[in-house]
Amino acid sequence: MSDEEPDLDAAYGLKTPDDSKRLYAAWAKTYDAGFAARMDYCLPERVVKAFVGCCPQGPVLDIGAGTGLVGAHMAAAGLGPVDGVDICQEMLDVAAERGVYRLLFLGDMTGRLDVVDGAYGAVISSGTFTTGHVGPEALDEVLRVAATGAQIAISVSKAHWNAAGFAAKFAELAGQIADLKLKTVRIYGDKTEGAHALDEGYVVLFRKG
Repeated sequence: MSDEEPDLDAAYGLKTPDDSKRLYAAWAKTYDAGFAARMDYCLPERVVKAFVGCCPQGPVLDIGAGTGLVGAHMAAAGLGPVDGVDICQEMLDVAAERGVYRLLFLGDMTGRLDVVDGAYGAVISSGTFTTGHVGPEALDEVLRVAATGAQIAISVSKAHWNAAGFAAKFAELAGQIADLKLKTVRIYGDKTEGAHALDEGYVVLFRKG
């Protein structure tokens, strides 16, 4: 990896949406073969597996679609149609090459998406809700674009669950959601070495009430 190529520590250091755009634009072309392969990044597959177990109904919105890792696993599971949204056009360009999305569009979850209320029968997100990317306040926008009864699955790093306010936000949303479950998963696979090798996250499963 060159000194100029982004890495996991750079991603965890993000502070603003513009920071995210710059980092992921620079990372887009090497993300899959570099970071995802080298780190044995299994989180997208594990989020999809937990999501599929809840029998979601489409259409599905993949929030923070990135290079389309979630979309690829969704296609393998026979789920769709799937639309993807991301803050970075360069990442979406890579995702488009997979040919698994019905629609890909730019959007910033810290604001409002160009999506009508209740448009999606299910929502999934892997690796996006965390410190420096999209915080717990964006859960309001998730619920806005989800239809009543929609199955939702998002990943949240265990390290950020309390510290970044996710636990408190889900407590606040108790009257708007149902069937809340937390499933613990490893973020990386057995081939991973280094400081983040044993990092864990929650797959947060719930329905819009």
